[in-house]
Amino acid sequence: MNGELYDNPLVSRYASAQMSRLWSPQRRYRTWRQLWLWLAQAQAELGLPITQAQLDELAAHVDDIDLNAAAAYERRFRHDVMAHVHAFGDCCPQARPIIHWGATSCYVTDNADLLLMRDGLLLLRDRLVRVIDRLARFAAAHRSMPCLGYTHFQAAQPTTVGKRACLWIADLVMDVHEVEHRLAGLRARGAKGTTGTQASFLALFGGDHQRVRRLDERVAELMGFPGVYPVTGQTYSRKVDHQILSTLAGIAASGHKAATDLRLLQHLREVEEPYEPEQVGSSAMAYKRNPMRAERICGLARFVCGLESSAAHTHATQWLERTLDDSALRRLVIPQAFLAVDGLLVLYQNIAAGLVVHPQRIAARLAEELPFLATENLLMAAVARGGDRQDLHERIRRHSRAAAEEVNQGRPNDLARRLEGDPAFAGIDLKSLLDPSKLVGRAPEQVDEFLAQVVEPLRQRHAAALSGEAEVHV
Repeated sequence: MNGELYDNPLVSRYASAQMSRLWSPQRRYRTWRQLWLWLAQAQAELGLPITQAQLDELAAHVDDIDLNAAAAYERRFRHDVMAHVHAFGDCCPQARPIIHWGATSCYVTDNADLLLMRDGLLLLRDRLVRVIDRLARFAAAHRSMPCLGYTHFQAAQPTTVGKRACLWIADLVMDVHEVEHRLAGLRARGAKGTTGTQASFLALFGGDHQRVRRLDERVAELMGFPGVYPVTGQTYSRKVDHQILSTLAGIAASGHKAATDLRLLQHLREVEEPYEPEQVGSSAMAYKRNPMRAERICGLARFVCGLESSAAHTHATQWLERTLDDSALRRLVIPQAFLAVDGLLVLYQNIAAGLVVHPQRIAARLAEELPFLATENLLMAAVARGGDRQDLHERIRRHSRAAAEEVNQGRPNDLARRLEGDPAFAGIDLKSLLDPSKLVGRAPEQVDEFLAQVVEPLRQRHAAALSGEAEVHV
């Protein structure tokens, strides 16, 4: 690479080699050739005059792809499928007459896209499972570590570090279920002909509807799908693309949410993403430790969320049986959505496996707010001792405002001293009420229950996906 042409950073910087290979020209055009072979096999099984020698010749040259030859044909024909028909025919002179027999371009382009998206979803599902597993280990290790909880990014009731991680995991579990739902619903386009009527195949089989139906089914079987979409135009409905892009955007949104949380926590110096010994945070400010991985997740996520609308508009604007304005957009949107989500999950797994917790900082921040957070329990205890709830509430409010003003002036939080000096709260063990472990509710138990009831079954169901580390390119 000489650097003179634009290079897609999704391939060179973010996505894994595995996902990049999936969407490569070699993989796509090999899939086209495999689809032509499967069509010929099914046609031969159903009685069309295709010889075993022709099938053997096609099979022998599925991987023998000359991209330069195909490009030369495309410059002549201005048609990519016909270019590859001729390039395949050059390799298979015996089989040349029956390649693409009765098919339209979407037989290979649409069926190939469905196969590639299926494989892409499987890769992403396994990445999701690995991220969940790493986060679950983190949650279990910090199940009972109290930390300041936030609503509106303002101090609220305490939670635990592990419970907060479970919020991130819960989103990803829903994403796994969504991916599995889309995988279960995927079907082959099959052999439907030019406008989806199967007219060409009906002509090939002399009007035999049963054999035409069986051809459709057999192609789907060879592709490894449980069936075909029962009706199509020239293409399968582009609603399928939108459903899959919506699933990918959902994964992206989950990643963005967790990465944003981590960016906030790193600002507070409570939890940090992993930081390598020679990593540079800023070319100017040598002391900086920026959350670059989390920031990159957010950037990739916004890119994917933006692509979802493209898929929606493409589905909405398909005319009648089809129009070709979907082609250029789909070549860009579908592969790049998969590549970006793959890169996002590589980063997410890397972060989840190396999160750094600063317990002293967490405890110090919690201590700053703890007297305020304990006032609800103090109010209940004082009422239980016979106090007037409304009078006690007003006393706590006045003391809290005065203590807050002290904090705002840079002085220590003296709310506990003020409350201890108020006779309305005499005899109450305020020190006991200020124990953080007594203010986190059932957070530790919730972590245990969630990991046992939700995460562990998922781990067992996808045990083969749990191994493998995530390599961040840069």
